[in-house]
Amino acid sequence: MFAIVTIAGQQFKVEEGQELFVHQLEANEGDSLSFDQVLLVDNGGKVSIGTPVLSTAKVNATVLGHQKGDKVIVFKKKRRKGYRVKNGHRQSFTKIKIDSIAG
Repeated sequence: MFAIVTIAGQQFKVEEGQELFVHQLEANEGDSLSFDQVLLVDNGGKVSIGTPVLSTAKVNATVLGHQKGDKVIVFKKKRRKGYRVKNGHRQSFTKIKIDSIAG
């Protein structure tokens, strides 16, 4: 059984027991979350598709922790002008575990 769900503005294909990283959510470690923007549910070949979302479907998850991603270097340069700018960025992520898919 899997579902396609929108979490923090991104769509993910999730299964029960799966752990994944999503953009940082406003939740503490150990909190239970419920996502109701489920677009599709496949239950052993029986597919339910929402228009645009399924009103009865719900995905429950648990927050495992917060982490930062790898550093991305942003370097800008204009040749012969003496213009160089170097910036770095680390994206914040939340690690969640999918507990159940209902619907």
